[in-house]
Amino acid sequence: MGLLVLGLLIWVGAHIFKRVAPEQRAAMGDKGKGVVAVLLLVSLGLMIWGYRGAEFIPVWNPPSFMVHINNLLMVIAVFVFGMSATTGRLRGKMRHPQLTSVKIWAVAHLLVNGDLASIVLFGGMLAWAVLEVILINKAVPVWDRPQPGEAKKDVVLVVITLVMFGLMTGVHAWLGVWPFPG
Repeated sequence: MGLLVLGLLIWVGAHIFKRVAPEQRAAMGDKGKGVVAVLLLVSLGLMIWGYRGAEFIPVWNPPSFMVHINNLLMVIAVFVFGMSATTGRLRGKMRHPQLTSVKIWAVAHLLVNGDLASIVLFGGMLAWAVLEVILINKAVPVWDRPQPGEAKKDVVLVVITLVMFGLMTGVHAWLGVWPFPG
């Protein structure tokens, strides 16, 4: 559990450093991007290693139907994440699509995982995403909304969403976590 918490702390620190200490981050120049990238990779490794190695301590027992809600929310999370890169009509409909996607992902996983390590991981990521949105909105209160593009690009986003969801469920199955009810 210690590695999981350490990974979360590094993740949060690396992300919010730019928001809470912008002058120090700017002084680091391009080297700072590399430092942050390394810290994020280390944090991901620690979170994965810590989560997979954490003792299973049950806190609550999620009902089995939550798996369906989780899967639906995950399709939505992948779609919303993709909105950050779309050049279609949906561009500019949401200010923080990637962070919103993390929030949806975290809530979805909290619905189906009732153990302490899951609550720490997914609850921690949810708290980080909320904090990050607050800090960004405070630092840049006015959003320059991008102009929408072509509708056919949104169709591409739907196709990419379905392919990515399929790949993600495949990785979960490969890791021994079957994401569909039996």
